[in-house]
Amino acid sequence: MAKEKIILTGDRPTGRLHIGHYVGSLRRRVELQNSGLYDKTFVFIADAQALTDNMENPEKVRQNVIEVALDYLACGLDPAKSTIFIQSQIPELCELTFYYMDLVTVSRLQRNPTVKTEIQMRNFETSIPVGFFTYPISQAADITAFRATTVPVGEDQEPMIEQAREIVRRFNFIYGDTLVEPEILLPDNAACLRLPGTDGKAKMSKSLGNCIYLSDTADEVQKKVKSMYTDPDHLRVQDPGKIEGNTVFTYLDAFCRPEHFERYLPDYPSLEELKAHYQRGGLGDMKVKGFLNNIMQETLEPIRNRRKEFEKDIPAIYDMLKKGCEAARETAAATLDDVRRAMKINYFDDAELIAEQVKKFSAE
Repeated sequence: MAKEKIILTGDRPTGRLHIGHYVGSLRRRVELQNSGLYDKTFVFIADAQALTDNMENPEKVRQNVIEVALDYLACGLDPAKSTIFIQSQIPELCELTFYYMDLVTVSRLQRNPTVKTEIQMRNFETSIPVGFFTYPISQAADITAFRATTVPVGEDQEPMIEQAREIVRRFNFIYGDTLVEPEILLPDNAACLRLPGTDGKAKMSKSLGNCIYLSDTADEVQKKVKSMYTDPDHLRVQDPGKIEGNTVFTYLDAFCRPEHFERYLPDYPSLEELKAHYQRGGLGDMKVKGFLNNIMQETLEPIRNRRKEFEKDIPAIYDMLKKGCEAARETAAATLDDVRRAMKINYFDDAELIAEQVKKFSAE
């Protein structure tokens, strides 16, 4: 029988989701969910993981669970096609994490580039919370609990998925073929691998105030696009401008489609022509930003409108999440049963073990 094709993906609820999440993973998730190529899709809100560096601020995590759920639904994730659940409500994940910890060394975790970067960003160098440090192991538990074959993420998560694969291989080598080894699925548009903040900084983040949120109003989006970082040397319209490192053009690479030119900028046949004009001079930043604003408004308006509809019935959102958690827990429990059997810690389910012990002690 062919192995089921299963997707697992998720987000930390530390704030509303922004367009970096959208182009990096959300848009693709919806496409994959609707593609008919996968047997199951699991999407989770990683609140337990968010608590590893927000332990003193649980209310922030609690409030953002519903924000993330609303963003998911607004973007087109459908609970009839995807199991949407909350990580902390699946206790089997903690038990799997604990067993997997025995398969990973401290030095291996220290070498993980994603962990290194995240530790530096949070100034954890001298006092790393153990829960945060063991994030790759917890992520391996999330992935394997649902037998995920495919994990769609940004390139910054590649080292995490590789570590999950190592854990799977080591477990299967020691205990027999039990866990499914996942494959990473990266965005197919290079600009979507890591969308910079509106200020040109490498990472979009709430604390830096450089995000365009999926739930931002039309006015907020326009204001943020207008203030976007471009080429600092492009002072006059006639000056030649640089495309590299110019946030406006990075966003156009991620969002612009050929039909946008017909609608909003018919003077140009393509993005290549627009870039060429900017590079040789004679094209002002405000004209390019105006074009980008039109594209962003077209992209975000339907998401914003759907979100407003879902906001009208919050109890229904919690009910959807509860049902998702129940379905997810059923799957995780089945995997944990397999893991316990493989590790020979399923004492009360193993009739052979009991019969063997009866025989052993009656012979003495």
